[in-house]
Amino acid sequence: MKPIFSFGETVKGYDIPVLNEREIRAAAGILFVFMFLSIMLAILQAEFLMLKFALTLFMTDMLIRVLLSPRFSPSLILGRFVVRKQTPEYVGAAQKKFAWIIGVVLSVTIFFHLVVFNGISPITGVVCMICLLFLFFETAFGICLGCKFYSLVYKNQAQYCPGEVCELKDRQDIQKISRAQYWMLFAFVVYTLLIITVFHDTFSQMPNDIFGIGLE
Repeated sequence: MKPIFSFGETVKGYDIPVLNEREIRAAAGILFVFMFLSIMLAILQAEFLMLKFALTLFMTDMLIRVLLSPRFSPSLILGRFVVRKQTPEYVGAAQKKFAWIIGVVLSVTIFFHLVVFNGISPITGVVCMICLLFLFFETAFGICLGCKFYSLVYKNQAQYCPGEVCELKDRQDIQKISRAQYWMLFAFVVYTLLIITVFHDTFSQMPNDIFGIGLE
């Protein structure tokens, strides 16, 4: 029987505790959706109720991961259920714990500012955006920004990183960006700016109710 207070799983072939990166990314996606919706609601409609609930749950989830065990984190349990049919991708548990400690610090900071003291300030806005950025990079790109600081703090190199980014290796041809691709990206940016400039007034118009069903 596994001890309740444990961090990481023991998997054959790995000499350190590991976690399943696939379920971590799924959990990050779940948290990102709720945090993004609640932040947008606060920004666009000055409605902070959903954000307060989302922050409280986010902080609780982070605390469970760090102080108890990732096995009991509600978001990671949901993430495990979502990706249960996918082959696990193992990552080192140590750097993930370090990243989640950062998550605890950030979430506790916002919790006291917004929930306990019921106040808003530039601190809450900046920290919320940092949390959102961390979640987005994790779920969209598989990049753990918090893990990047692990090797800066600890002398030992992180092991078993997602996509083997910890290993020194040459990129394969399919990973390299050609000059033509850079030019295409540049052209698309110019195209986007032209679209915004030329069609700003047109796109700003309220759409017509084509079927007359009253969507306003």
